Amino acid sequence: MGMVTLRICLAGVLGAVVGLEREAHGQAAGLRTFILVSVGSCLMMIISLHIAEMYRALEYQSTVRVDPGRIASYALAGMGFLGAGAIITGKGTVRGLTTAAGMWLTTGIGLAVGAGLYFASSLVTLMAYVILYVLRHRKAFVQRDRYVHLFVVTEGLEDRLLELESHIQDAVKVKIQWRSYRILTQEERARYAFQLLGKEEEDYHLLVKRLVGLKGVVSVELKEGKVT
Repeated sequence: MGMVTLRICLAGVLGAVVGLEREAHGQAAGLRTFILVSVGSCLMMIISLHIAEMYRALEYQSTVRVDPGRIASYALAGMGFLGAGAIITGKGTVRGLTTAAGMWLTTGIGLAVGAGLYFASSLVTLMAYVILYVLRHRKAFVQRDRYVHLFVVTEGLEDRLLELESHIQDAVKVKIQWRSYRILTQEERARYAFQLLGKEEEDYHLLVKRLVGLKGVVSVELKEGKVT
């Protein structure tokens, strides 16, 4: 009884360590969710080992064979459904992947505690804590590509595509991946679209300021683009 209590409590503590970071990061699956995942998976492993122990004597008297890892494997498989619920996709963005991975990892931590692997589960929890906290600020040493859609509306029916391309390339360190334009004859305006690839968010803000100041420019709009 004491060993079971120790394992369940330890699983709850380790799950809380990982869940605390997700809670602080504003994720829906936070502290309580991770504690429940860790404690629940620990209980499943304890049940698996208990069932195997109960039927161990029968292995010599019948063809029945008990697999202690069966319940644990289904616990990991079932975690996929919870993980999918934590993932939110939008236009060009995906959120919740780290939370889903953390829930899957926490399931493994709980199973390890339930199996009595205290050192391994504690070590993995420490690694997860460091990864989630330290690498959250990875922008300081890793610059990610930023894909942005730029839309510019100008007055008149004059083709200003090359002019706008020149301003974009001169203003900031971005690459133009594709461009298109459409003439709106009834409104006597032209609408230009570009997909840009750059590194710094500040570059895009400077670009907008420069384009807005051009003569004949009616509007400038930026939208997050999809990775290509």
